[in-house]
Amino acid sequence: MYEHALVLGKFYPPHAGHHRLIRAASSAARRTTVAVLGAAVESIPLADRVAWLAEEHAEDAGVVVIGDVDDHPIDFHDDAIWDLHVGIVRSVLARRAMRDGDPRRAPVDAVFSSEDYGAELASRLGAKHVPVDPDRTVVPVSGTAIRADTPAHWDQLAPATRAGLCARVVVVGAESTGTTTLSRALADHYRAEWVAEEGRRHTEDKFAAATALAGGVPPDLDDLVWTVGDFVDVALRQAEEEDRAARRGGPLLVCDNDAWAATVWCERYLGARNQDVTTDRRPALYLLTDHAGVPFEQDGWRDGEHRREWMTGRFEELLAGRGVPWVKVTGDRDERLRQAVAACDDLVAHHFRFNPPLMA
Repeated sequence: MYEHALVLGKFYPPHAGHHRLIRAASSAARRTTVAVLGAAVESIPLADRVAWLAEEHAEDAGVVVIGDVDDHPIDFHDDAIWDLHVGIVRSVLARRAMRDGDPRRAPVDAVFSSEDYGAELASRLGAKHVPVDPDRTVVPVSGTAIRADTPAHWDQLAPATRAGLCARVVVVGAESTGTTTLSRALADHYRAEWVAEEGRRHTEDKFAAATALAGGVPPDLDDLVWTVGDFVDVALRQAEEEDRAARRGGPLLVCDNDAWAATVWCERYLGARNQDVTTDRRPALYLLTDHAGVPFEQDGWRDGEHRREWMTGRFEELLAGRGVPWVKVTGDRDERLRQAVAACDDLVAHHFRFNPPLMA
């Protein structure tokens, strides 16, 4: 049993081979430090990679994931450059020791690696090199292959990484403009996970609670009292359901509304947006369903026929300043689906593109 193992890499992005490597180290060492060394040129934020790895290995004994920036050039034949990289590695190991509350525990006695540089790194750290599947025969995947075609290697990604990388598409629109119909059809087309509108479920539950409080007498829908807290709850629950679906789903996720849409519905019902109903979450694409040409269907839960034109305009106004690509879909049901599929095909074609990493 080793005392302190090191696993080092870019994890750009983390994949099944990385997870096997980390678990091999964890099973053979009392403590394992996973050093995520990212470069500024790379397009997946370092903090995201650290978070994804930490979530996946939260139950692996002794594993701590620490990230740092390493923008030094790569040249495995240059001692001076090696010294620069090793200096960053030693800094990461010192941070791990400080987190453990004992700076004397910084040294490592094993470096677990699947890379050619692993033996040299171990030698420079005074540790033993433990190679793990260097030929990629047990887990035949690499970061290069995943970056080249992420959807084709989706099964090699852990739930947290899937949630972080998937292309999230959100359908929004005024009442009775077909957001549910379109989003479900879109999810069926791509065989993707679908996230239902939380506002609808919240309304039904709120009505049931009001009925119970009135001794079983159902109130008029117009008599329901809406508060800021309602929309806070809707936004939180919508985000939770979206993230849950993203972890179990594929490269594309389709949502009927999202946490941001709750801020617009808050304005619609309370007359103004509220700072407590806010979110900085941003999907990859919004699809806005136009009200024009869509008859209003009263299903017992709707009360906004006269506000549909205003709502469509308000969504357009706010989406224009959202900083997220969006497309307004119009026409009949088939035409709207055709427009939505075209927009999503374009999204998938561009979403999974990564800046090249620093190379030797």
